[in-house]
Amino acid sequence: MTRITKHIDRVRVQAFDRSGLTAWEFDVLAVLRRGGAPYRQSPKVLVKQTMVSSGTMTNRIDRMVERELVRRLTDPNDGRGVLVEMTEQGQTLVDAAMTRLADAEERLIGGMPRAERERLATLLRHLAISVDRFELGSE
Repeated sequence: MTRITKHIDRVRVQAFDRSGLTAWEFDVLAVLRRGGAPYRQSPKVLVKQTMVSSGTMTNRIDRMVERELVRRLTDPNDGRGVLVEMTEQGQTLVDAAMTRLADAEERLIGGMPRAERERLATLLRHLAISVDRFELGSE
């Protein structure tokens, strides 16, 4: 698994580099994208979904604001709170990265018969659920 993980990580980094993003920028933008329009979340949600500390997330948001990938907004439901919203530029870059990543992943497993790919997808979903349960139990 370690060898496969390292190879997949290299493929991911290449896809992100070609799209003008770092891996961590992609992770933050992907959380916003998965949340749907208007592509905004609280920093707390971003911390939880990306599994980094609040201090790290604050630094990342600051850097992404500078690059005009996201903007900070006042939370309309809590005047003291902040929301992070993806900009058009952020959306363009994350969409390009997602397309490149999907293409790269397809090339990685493209040599496998369709039935094996479907079985692999099922097994990986089960593994992800198991890992999530393990992490929840560890807290």
